[in-house]
Amino acid sequence: MKSLHVDVLVVGAGLSGVGAACRLTQLSPDRSFAVLESREAGGGTWDLFRYPGVRTDSDVHTFGYPFRPWTGTETLASGESIRTYIRETATEFGIDEHIHYGQRVISAAFSWETGRWSVRAETVDGLIEHTATFLYVCTGYYSYDTGHVVDFPGRAEFDGPIIHPQFWPEAFDPAGKRIVVIGSGATAVTLVPALAERGAAHVTMLQRSPGYVLPIPGRDPVGRGVGSVLRGGAGERLGQRLVRAKNLLQNVGVYELSRRFPRATRRGIAALNRRFVGEEAVREHFTPRYEPWDQRMCFVPDADFLKVVGDGRASVVTDTVDRFTATGIRVAGGEELEADAIVTATGLRIEIAGGITFTHGGQVLDPSAAFFYKGAMFGGAPNLAVCLGYTNNSWTLRADLTSRFVCAVLNELRDRGAATATPRLDPDLEEGERPFELTSTYLERSRHLFPRQGTVAPWTVRQNYFHDRRLMSSRRVDDGVLEFAPLRPRGVDPKPLAAAADRGAS
Repeated sequence: MKSLHVDVLVVGAGLSGVGAACRLTQLSPDRSFAVLESREAGGGTWDLFRYPGVRTDSDVHTFGYPFRPWTGTETLASGESIRTYIRETATEFGIDEHIHYGQRVISAAFSWETGRWSVRAETVDGLIEHTATFLYVCTGYYSYDTGHVVDFPGRAEFDGPIIHPQFWPEAFDPAGKRIVVIGSGATAVTLVPALAERGAAHVTMLQRSPGYVLPIPGRDPVGRGVGSVLRGGAGERLGQRLVRAKNLLQNVGVYELSRRFPRATRRGIAALNRRFVGEEAVREHFTPRYEPWDQRMCFVPDADFLKVVGDGRASVVTDTVDRFTATGIRVAGGEELEADAIVTATGLRIEIAGGITFTHGGQVLDPSAAFFYKGAMFGGAPNLAVCLGYTNNSWTLRADLTSRFVCAVLNELRDRGAATATPRLDPDLEEGERPFELTSTYLERSRHLFPRQGTVAPWTVRQNYFHDRRLMSSRRVDDGVLEFAPLRPRGVDPKPLAAAADRGAS
């Protein structure tokens, strides 16, 4: 186990990290890099989550990398196929040889005198320290070690297994069991039909309040049509690009139309739901109190979730948990939901930048106190970027924009002969709302953990791909806000940048 000394250190070998490494080889090929991964295998989320039916919650053609288009015609892809796709991409682009598994980054300290990060990682053999000029954290936005666990009253009284989807037991067999799934998000909506198909006696989804469930085709109709006409070689690649472009425009369009015409969107979704579950169920269990896209919408391919509710293999109860009992759950309304197993699909525990402790020049950087520059860097922090995708669209769309932006910054550093790239805060910057517009419960309870944002670009986080593509263009790296500077000689007063950091923490 040897220390690494590279130009760029990428943290995380999931969808974002592998994509970042690929972009480095393409756009900044003169830079040496390494990837540190805490787990013993690549794939990130898609290696961790193994619950029945796990799949993407956005269309797979925009979820895939633009430089390695998804070749299937399915609308949403299974977790296994995504995991395979990530690993095959790493192999195809030669990223495998740069990944170092079993290394959990715990801290990173930047020296203004050397212009390098000293990064400490835990391994089975103890701590190891690496150095890098630029640190790019691609660990997502939630903790891999713990999910959000609700301490329901009476939890210890229940006689059966209580399962969190993030840590699904491989040996669990749902066949013949009555299962209650607590939650109403994408995980719950995915689990219910998957458990029913695996022979569960009955599946009950217990939701505190309804969410939007939108049935979509299981196979992309345009993808199938284009695939039947454009076969092999350049034609097939053109077809894949066309489908990706169509889906990108469609996703952005649906989101924008939903926000502008919420009442019409509500009526349209209700009409689709009504076809499968009937008027009464729509009124009681599929009429949210919030507007479309205030929370992420649940897409169900071929209406699989709605179909199992409609045919009686599953049911929906809208109520809150009073307490767990030995034989199931008693809800606040008094009904007893009998269960042989309970699945708590109650969400994720938010963790920004992998929970890493950052310091620069002896100052601690708290991501939740810092202002977010272009949704990628922190005000006052040098040579550091984090990768966060979209909450209203495919994660990879923004992740790839961020990786391309990081490469543009690296190239600008090289061309200028500079040592550091640091977003400089305007002392008159006004603070806006915390980034990310969704009101999902797991985001709301953790909103204070996200970085701060201003009211004007480049200190705002927009959920719009076309806006971000312009903002993060390589032609806009030199924007007068991102400061490129030489090494700071020992003894030079660090107050200018300290003031920027203090502005973010005030």
